[in-house]
Order: sequence, then C-alpha cells, then structure tokens
Amino acid sequence: MLFCMRTTINLDDALLRAAKGHAAATGRTLTAVISDALRRELSPRPNGLPERPAVPVSGLQGSGPQPGVDLDDNAALLDLMEGR
Repeated sequence: MLFCMRTTINLDDALLRAAKGHAAATGRTLTAVISDALRRELSPRPNGLPERPAVPVSGLQGSGPQPGVDLDDNAALLDLMEGR
C-alpha cells in the first residue's frame, strides 16, 4: 500500500507555470510531474557521484570565488551576497 503525505512547498511563479504547462502537455497531474522530477533528482548517479555543473574558472589572478566562500553552502552564499 502506498502512503502519501500532503505538504506545502514554495515555488517560483515561473517554475510553477512551467510545471503546470508540462503536466497539461503530458496529460499528467502536477503532483505526478513534481514527484517524477524529485525521483530523478534523488536517484543514484551511474558513477555514484552527484551530478555537478562545471564552474567556469578563468586563469586571471583575483577571479573566481572569494577566499572562504563555500559554493556548496547555499545559505551562507546567500548571506554573503545579501551582505549579512
């Protein structure tokens, strides 16, 4: 037996519109589209490593992230960008 939990999430308006459009175009519910996307995101990668986008780095001195900036810590990066 499959148990489902109702929850509330906050989505960017444009993302929600796109997801609803995709659901309508594919004849599925919004719940099914979001569930499938989460399953794909959370599924193990073939090589066992998470998929990470390439971060462009230039060879110029002083370019790239500032010292102490952890690009894997979204909250700290947001705080830094907002001057907190």
